[in-house]
Amino acid sequence: MTAQFLREHPNVIRVSSVLVFFVLWEFLGRDVNPLFLSYPSAILRAAIIITSTGELQKAIIASLVPFTIGLTISIVLGILIGVLTAHFWWLDQATDPFMSALNAVPRIALVPLIILWAGLETTGKVAILVSIAIFPVIINTYAGIRDVRGSLLDIGRAYCATPSQIFWKITLPAATPYILAGIRLSISLAIIGMIVAEFFTAVSGLGGLIVFFANSFATAKLFVPIIVIAAFGIFMAELVNIVERRLLAWRDSEQSRS
Repeated sequence: MTAQFLREHPNVIRVSSVLVFFVLWEFLGRDVNPLFLSYPSAILRAAIIITSTGELQKAIIASLVPFTIGLTISIVLGILIGVLTAHFWWLDQATDPFMSALNAVPRIALVPLIILWAGLETTGKVAILVSIAIFPVIINTYAGIRDVRGSLLDIGRAYCATPSQIFWKITLPAATPYILAGIRLSISLAIIGMIVAEFFTAVSGLGGLIVFFANSFATAKLFVPIIVIAAFGIFMAELVNIVERRLLAWRDSEQSRS
């Protein structure tokens, strides 16, 4: 009975595991030198202090602006490039060496060059973020478009569908799971890009708080922006899951019929 209940309510296991983790962290963390590790109650007090001064709110806003711009550019431009390279073989061949080279180069190595070109403010941060986050969207969109089975396309042509109708009614819906998977990866990399950009550019945002508290050896306060970043990543992942369930409701109903 208990096992069946847990299978039907998996969130109970998730919440319980998180609670156990924090309880163990609270008691075990008190025995560790506070210079190296803090514990949840101390981190909560530090979060209240940072929030009351307005530091945390300012840092979150400063991080969200380039993150939102950069992620939007990465998704829109990544889908566009993926669709075009999947449809036009000559464009695929022309851009393949550049895509492979840029994707192989560690983006951290390009940061000084991007800063030199785009500066230290929002433009530079967005450029760093896009350079990190755009490739999963391109690769997954390309793979999704190319993976559409020929039988589906043949059915569309048999019913005299135009190329535009085939794309919007057959190709794009079939490639949507791939595209959403690319977006999910892109969000994770965009968060990394946001922090990396704030480490290397003007010290601001959540990354700026991490650098400042690390240099000040304020370990409890250091954990606050880290936890905020983790919570934001979880929120964005759940948001993508909600969008995926809405867009792919047809797939679930099709599986239930089969």
